[in-house]
Amino acid sequence: MNRQRAERQLTLIDQTLTAARRHGVPLWLRGGWAMDFFLGEVTREHEDIDWFARAEDAADLAGMLVRLGHTPVPGPPPGLQLDFVKDGLDSSFTLVERDAAGRVVVAGGPWAGTPWPDGLLDAEPGRIGGLEAPIVSAPAQIEIKRMMPGWDPSRPRRAKDIEDVARLEAVLRRT
Repeated sequence: MNRQRAERQLTLIDQTLTAARRHGVPLWLRGGWAMDFFLGEVTREHEDIDWFARAEDAADLAGMLVRLGHTPVPGPPPGLQLDFVKDGLDSSFTLVERDAAGRVVVAGGPWAGTPWPDGLLDAEPGRIGGLEAPIVSAPAQIEIKRMMPGWDPSRPRRAKDIEDVARLEAVLRRT
């Protein structure tokens, strides 16, 4: 594992959360970093930092990130996800909103309105060392990693996803 890259990513997570809190923009880590914050340690190398953010905060979030030195990266529809790079580190912000029933749903793109797993944003914050971060719930992480190939056939199940699910399930069985 590239410890220097992990430390740089942790620093970027801290900087992003600090700025977001200052601007009143809630964020939640998702994917591998959410798992690591749930487990309390860095378990593997991470290609990027994945987040959830509210669609209603997208413009404020984008402006805040640009002021912090992030550069927007074209990619998915802007109503679905915002991608940025800073100092060679990628961050992706998947946008969510709540439907009339109060469920967290996909905010834009071809899957707009599709519900995310129940309890997605209801987890206690996770922690690595002295850094605390809002995270996606472990059961929701498991469901997302298991269902991704069915939801999006262009994204086959990856070995790291299988390993992540096993780690999360092992901890959940013990608690």
